[in-house]
Amino acid sequence: MTKRMKRWTLDGLGRDQLVLSEVEIPTPGPSEVLVKVAALSLNYRDKMVVESGMGLDLAFPFTPLSDLAGTVAAVGPGVTRFAEGARVISTFVPHWIDGPARGSAAAPAYPTLGGRYQGVAAEYVVLSEEVLAAAPVSLTDIQASTLPIAGLTAWFALIEEGRLAPGQTVVLQGTGGVSLFGLQIAKAAGARAIVTSGDDAKLARALALGADHGVNRLKGDWAQDVVALTGGRGADHILEVAGGDNFDRSIAAAAVRGQISVIGLLDGTELKGTVFPMLLKQLAVRGIVVGHRRALEDLVRFVDQSGLKPVIDHEYGFTDLHQALDHLDHGPFGKIVLKL
Repeated sequence: MTKRMKRWTLDGLGRDQLVLSEVEIPTPGPSEVLVKVAALSLNYRDKMVVESGMGLDLAFPFTPLSDLAGTVAAVGPGVTRFAEGARVISTFVPHWIDGPARGSAAAPAYPTLGGRYQGVAAEYVVLSEEVLAAAPVSLTDIQASTLPIAGLTAWFALIEEGRLAPGQTVVLQGTGGVSLFGLQIAKAAGARAIVTSGDDAKLARALALGADHGVNRLKGDWAQDVVALTGGRGADHILEVAGGDNFDRSIAAAAVRGQISVIGLLDGTELKGTVFPMLLKQLAVRGIVVGHRRALEDLVRFVDQSGLKPVIDHEYGFTDLHQALDHLDHGPFGKIVLKL
């Protein structure tokens, strides 16, 4: 094995500071494994970290990205969870194995890969064995790399926290990675799925993927369209990915005792909503920061059992990270992946 590798690093904030460098391949220590990276999937959060740092105290030079699939190339002393040759995927929040997330009111925890910790945009990475989960046997590395954030976020919101039941109605906003995973998970669980988008062509693709209805949010009041499509009842689960004024539409579209999972902030960092209908409907509003390793392992089993296949919009080469980020700016249908 060569002793050097390529790695993306930020020397400061901004895409112009993102460079491809060559460094020594690291060596795993106790309870650590060396992973040969096969694929990396991009998330909107990665773009924000590169461009603004998201208010995080990044240690430069900083390696971005958090979602990988690869193969264990070497193990350090005391490793018991994986052997050389095992196919693995990363977890977003290291050492959040199960149960409630760490943190307090004064300091809510956000210790993530590609955030507080260095990311994984490299040909090889060393990680604690606790940070990894076994990859689904039914997926390629390209497909498996999309599970750690997008897949797990949808799973955690709908299944782990949402307790989605057959016959319920789920609204998926947009056609990004989380929403399309939510669509597939909802249908596999026996739920009804309504997708909103401002692009009729993307809505047609969502319908082909299994959505029961597609609503163009630019051609009227999407919330009232959802209410009409559900016979006045509203949606039991809504994946809120936009924030801003869109949150008020989610309140209007929700059923009595419905659940709104706040996942994204594409339209702004504030949620603007009318309180009175939220009170009358007794809505549950929950912030979702991906999920723990046990839930990811549950998702992996579900994927292998159900035959779910992640939607990949485009594959780029490892050296094409700048082009991949440009593509992310334009709203992909599903996931963007770097292939090594």
